[in-house]
Amino acid sequence: MRKAPIAACGRSRVLKFIAKLALALALPASAAHAALPAPPAELETIPVYMLVDLGSGQVLAQRHPNTPFLPASVTKVMTAYVAFEEIGAGRLPLDRVFVERPETEKEWWAKGSNMYLTTQDRPTTRDLLHGIMTASGNDAAIVLAQGYAGSVPQWTAKMNDAARRLGMTRSHYHTPNGWMDEGHTYVTASDLVRLSDAMITRYPDLYREFSGRKRWYWQGAKGEVAMRSHDPTVGVVPGADGIKTGYTREAGYNFLGSAERGGRRLVMVLAGSPKASVRDAAAQAFLEWGFSAWRARHLFDKGQPVVQAQVQGGASLEVPLVADRGVYATLPTGSQRAISLSVRYRGPLVAPVRKGDKVGELEIRVQGMSPGHVPLYAGRDVGKAGLLDRLRNGLINLFS
Repeated sequence: MRKAPIAACGRSRVLKFIAKLALALALPASAAHAALPAPPAELETIPVYMLVDLGSGQVLAQRHPNTPFLPASVTKVMTAYVAFEEIGAGRLPLDRVFVERPETEKEWWAKGSNMYLTTQDRPTTRDLLHGIMTASGNDAAIVLAQGYAGSVPQWTAKMNDAARRLGMTRSHYHTPNGWMDEGHTYVTASDLVRLSDAMITRYPDLYREFSGRKRWYWQGAKGEVAMRSHDPTVGVVPGADGIKTGYTREAGYNFLGSAERGGRRLVMVLAGSPKASVRDAAAQAFLEWGFSAWRARHLFDKGQPVVQAQVQGGASLEVPLVADRGVYATLPTGSQRAISLSVRYRGPLVAPVRKGDKVGELEIRVQGMSPGHVPLYAGRDVGKAGLLDRLRNGLINLFS
């Protein structure tokens, strides 16, 4: 894995930009070593919590981020994500009609949070996803899993495959809806942040359609069914738009939440709260603290070249690496700290390189804090070199 400071990797234009940035952030030692903001008091009784700024990848506060816990209905976020993948690939139309099996109706009717589906209903994919994300419908998750994959085990295999590809190394799914399963389904806070990041950045339109709804109505066979979300932040915390609550007696009260203000996107995990009121107060205070106690220093726009990566055997010697989001450094409000940036990629890259390939990451170091990491992608295609390309590249290498 190649690691180099951006100033060493880029051309003169990038060199000058980084030099100016470093000069602007040169600080007295006393300012650089000021104490970090303390998390809000509402978190004191929450066993597991985590707050991450996705624009920098920096963790603003955490407690037991890698300790597995029972997610309860937060499990349904992965079910929605798998559906988003299938929709994005063109395999699952939003208007596809599903039919509930008689045995499914018998097992899941009015069992916990519910969409109250019957065998007479003909919900679409869109209906089921609203039922899953807004009403937290246990029956909706089962109907989607069985109707699309053929069985619950075949669907959870898709969930675990997605978790593996996302790098969720400490999580496992045994159920589509988070119903109690003797601990076979478990997640970690850091893994849920990875899942949220992928859902929000890869499928923004689907995320906006199905997350952050306080109410949703759908027309069942027996009339209109009203569905209500228990999200404690949407409509309360400015910018909050989801994602999912969860509760069972074994799991306690959980919440995976997110909010965006001024281009800054925060993702929060709370797990194991003893009471819903404690979780809800902590969720609201945590997000507000994330925006008020911290500020973002803009570094790169979405799609702006961060660095030029070397390409071996390509029609071009280099390819720009870009981020799929606006990139920031997150600092305590009112303080100024030295910032250093470096890029890691396994290089030189070997042609062909396809636009959108994930090829590296940007590491953002703010003095006194753990580093954040933002994924970097190839900014354009680089095909294999032809004869003329190889001759030209050879001359460039000879005289460079």
